[in-house]
Amino acid sequence: MSSDSPKRAVFDCFAEVAKALGHGRRMEILELLAQGERSVDALAEAAGLSIANASQHLRLMRKAGLLVSRRVGKHIFYRVSDPSVLVATAAIRKVAEGNLAEVRDLIRGYFHERDALEPVSRKDLARRIKDGQVTVLDVRPENEFVVGHLPSAVNIPLRELARRIRELPKSQEVIAYCRGPYCVLAFEAVALLRKRGFKVRRLEDGYPEWRAAGLPFEAAAGT
Repeated sequence: MSSDSPKRAVFDCFAEVAKALGHGRRMEILELLAQGERSVDALAEAAGLSIANASQHLRLMRKAGLLVSRRVGKHIFYRVSDPSVLVATAAIRKVAEGNLAEVRDLIRGYFHERDALEPVSRKDLARRIKDGQVTVLDVRPENEFVVGHLPSAVNIPLRELARRIRELPKSQEVIAYCRGPYCVLAFEAVALLRKRGFKVRRLEDGYPEWRAAGLPFEAAAGT
């Protein structure tokens, strides 16, 4: 046996993990699972995939060690296997932001068009929450909010924001957040609120990054 064989075998295993990450819909599924455990049916609906297609992606990622699953009756639930999975996806994002012109063009186009202001850092927001200086707005769906959210956050899903806008005070700056740094929900919420005269900015990323940083969060009992 060549002395290089064990090293090559390990590298081949690394490549299997990279291959499992090498699909846009799988990256989207990981963003959804970063909010908390979900059933195959719920993931398929949230990602706009057929159950068969979602199941195929999930099985491949589980085989690569990115996900773990459990069965409850007829339903299979998936969750991210380890926080390092989210670190890996964040690293991929940083490489793409720094080296792919297409990514930079998309950021300057869709995202900056809706919110060109500097987002609020986690550290700054944590301090301002403690001092009671801001209204924190979570625009994710209610089922994700229940699993976990920032302290004192108000949950108004984006689809309900226009009709529930009076629930937000104009006397404080609003900080909106959702699933991650490129979750369109927060960008759309910021654009809508600015048009209605609110002082509003975005959190720099989302709930999973907040929790991974060891910052305080709130969650329903048993989650």
